[in-house]
Amino acid sequence: MSMVSPGGEEHIDMDVFSYADLIVDYINQMGIEFVFGVPGGAIEPLYNALAISGRFGGAKAVVARHEAGAAFMADGYARETDKLGVCCATTGPGATNLLTGVSAAYADNVPMLVITAQTPLPKFGKRALQDSSCTAIDTVSMFRHCCKYSTLVSHHEQLETKLISAIMAARNEPAGPVHISVPSDVLRSAATKPSTIEYNALRNRFNLTDHGAVERMIYELKQVNNVILFIGDGCKGASEEIMTFAELIDAPFVTGPMGKRWVDETHHLYRGVFGFSGHESARKLLRDEEGKVDLVIAIGAALGELGTAGWTQELINGKLIHVDSRIEHFTRSHMAKLHVCGHLPSIFRIINEKLSRTKRHWSKDHSDFVREGKRNVNGCFTSLLHEQKCFSNDNPIKPQRLFSYLSRILPENTRMFVDAGNAWAWSIQYYQRPEHNGTYHLAMGFGAMAWAIGASVGSAAASRGKLPHVCVTGDGSYLMSAQEITVAKQLNLPMVFMILNDSVLGMVMHGQRLGGAEEIGFELGDIDFAAMAEAMGIQGIVVNTTEELEAVDFGRLFSKNQPTLIDVRIDREEVPPMADRVKGLAVNGSSATPGG
Repeated sequence: MSMVSPGGEEHIDMDVFSYADLIVDYINQMGIEFVFGVPGGAIEPLYNALAISGRFGGAKAVVARHEAGAAFMADGYARETDKLGVCCATTGPGATNLLTGVSAAYADNVPMLVITAQTPLPKFGKRALQDSSCTAIDTVSMFRHCCKYSTLVSHHEQLETKLISAIMAARNEPAGPVHISVPSDVLRSAATKPSTIEYNALRNRFNLTDHGAVERMIYELKQVNNVILFIGDGCKGASEEIMTFAELIDAPFVTGPMGKRWVDETHHLYRGVFGFSGHESARKLLRDEEGKVDLVIAIGAALGELGTAGWTQELINGKLIHVDSRIEHFTRSHMAKLHVCGHLPSIFRIINEKLSRTKRHWSKDHSDFVREGKRNVNGCFTSLLHEQKCFSNDNPIKPQRLFSYLSRILPENTRMFVDAGNAWAWSIQYYQRPEHNGTYHLAMGFGAMAWAIGASVGSAAASRGKLPHVCVTGDGSYLMSAQEITVAKQLNLPMVFMILNDSVLGMVMHGQRLGGAEEIGFELGDIDFAAMAEAMGIQGIVVNTTEELEAVDFGRLFSKNQPTLIDVRIDREEVPPMADRVKGLAVNGSSATPGG
């Protein structure tokens, strides 16, 4: 590895095991295949270690085109594999460029190891190029606000202990990104290869369950008839037990916008999404105009603004039992009847076992309470706003028609990544699948535009291109990060990037119109995104009509060894279901516009 001699001259000694090698050794022992980043001078020792690792079948470097894209890719990799996503950057602007992607992971509790470099220790505070130490642009302090753990390794003997602390912090509840910043001379220093560490211990997630609260919840359930379940995004690993629970107590259920990825949307008890771009059937159920609801059980729900329609009392009230693995989420349900904290799969296995022994006797009005409605165009018992537009053959293409069609045509197990903006609203309302199994992805905690582009690449890389991946993004988001499609090309990933091309920042435009604000700053101009893709050596398809949409052979596109971009010209005048968001931005009764 790269070493510094006593005389200050640098040379390469490939026989020396360095602290950069030690970091990569930990990454390999955890079975992590890729490290996403952008190279630079100070981070070079880590790339040297990754080059050697890759030659011997270990973790490889994936070079993003921008550090934010690298962080988004690590996010997508973690979602697909349930391993740590790892991203890295050089010192100074390399580190600060990571911040948006790392913040998105922090807001959505995605476990990530973030490695940044620093200038050599003797140069701290001397205005060295890209100095980001505590006496300059202090990146360690910046990351402290968007990471569970952020530290500077100021001496080589600290590195291993701090690395272990970071890895364990990333995976324990609540999961999230962690950051270590290592000066380049520490990365180059000679190290001793660890031999006693139990790597499996680093993968463990430690969970405690409040069994007393579980027993109280069982008692409450035995006293009532009509229960509604609200399923949030934090139900990973527990969806099967939760569905069994819903069927045991014959409880209709709704989800938050991100929680829909854990349920079968065609289930006879499902009533749709509550919150941002939600279904009227879900809101009607929670509105409880006839006063039939005895309990509302929120499961794995952060109870943030978008998932609760602005913390409406239809959900947040004294009938609530909040079940979650994260204590912090209970601060938004202080009025709840009961808080149950613990490992969600374990909690519902216990409850299901005990309830299955008890024969429930329903009241006379229970059958009316869970009465099934009419199936919509997607085969679900949810009300769709302007459902007739799902059948429209008008051009430009109606977004309702596009997402309803994608619901039915995409192969099973398609990984769908949807970017911030109008794409959120249209997909939440109209993209409905029999079983998502965690394959539908939004990042609504921080709402970073262009997240889906990098995240879908990271996820597709994790699956080695063997699972179908679709990234749906707006034209505004794509213009922020279009270059990352070339990473998919370089990795030979058979992905589909679908651009909703309406020549505007749609959420900004519609938000201004709905809120009565000045109409400004949303025009993007006419852009041929398919031609942009072709210029990068990637197949581009323009879809102007519904006939052209139905002519797209997704099976062929997913069998290629290269990505494809589909430039879909949608009707910009169709208003997405986002009125609640606009109301939530009003301050003292005045109008405000949502972000793009």
